[in-house]
Amino acid sequence: MGLDFVFEVAARPPLVLGVDPRPAWHPGPEPLAHLERYAAELMEALAADLAAVKFQYAFFEALGGTGWELLERLVATARVLGLPVIHDAKRGDIGSTAEAYARATLARWPGSALTVNPYLGGDALAPFFEAAAASGGAVFVLVKTSNPGSADLQDLDVGGKPLYRRVAEQVGAWVEAWPAEPWSRVGAVVGGTHPEALAALRADLPRSLFLVPGLGAQGAEPRPGAGLLWSASRSLFYPGGRPDLDEARRQAEAYRRALAG
Repeated sequence: MGLDFVFEVAARPPLVLGVDPRPAWHPGPEPLAHLERYAAELMEALAADLAAVKFQYAFFEALGGTGWELLERLVATARVLGLPVIHDAKRGDIGSTAEAYARATLARWPGSALTVNPYLGGDALAPFFEAAAASGGAVFVLVKTSNPGSADLQDLDVGGKPLYRRVAEQVGAWVEAWPAEPWSRVGAVVGGTHPEALAALRADLPRSLFLVPGLGAQGAEPRPGAGLLWSASRSLFYPGGRPDLDEARRQAEAYRRALAG
């Protein structure tokens, strides 16, 4: 099967590089070419410090066809460097549409992971779980997101517990159904900007890998913990608000020390 996402990331440092490309931040007459070179050089420079590279699909989709081509090339570059890949697309749909989304990501790129939205329920997520199991991949289910507005719905009281804890209960059943010992192919997205929720959900889902966004620009404080994959995008891909390889190396080393405990 080749690279297995779960086993590979569990053996690596717990830092995830988020790639959210902004061509306007790259100087010169060919910003996309500069962006691609910078991203490739950055992934190579930070490879030893990373668990995975997370590609935020919206930034590539916004560039149209050239964005999709750029995404394909950068995913391939990450794989050549031996880096696991997370497709941050937050997919979720029913039937044949979910199957198509799964083929486009998990089946197309074996050994990778995908973020998904649980709102449509278990039958909508089953094609993603099946594709992950067949391809050595993983699925990260949105449980408690990092944005302040997550409280609008995710914190609603449902029978004495916030909704995100009820979602976690269902995720727990999927975790048991799709094992990848000692972890599972079903992980959770839990924002590092909510440390109390992070601690509670870590107790609720001890066998899930957590993708933990919010490190850096959103203000989350890094803290070590088994199975916590901390994601930094702007603060690591564009440290100081610009492409800067040297500063990115320094920032990655600082995160690595903080996450080592």
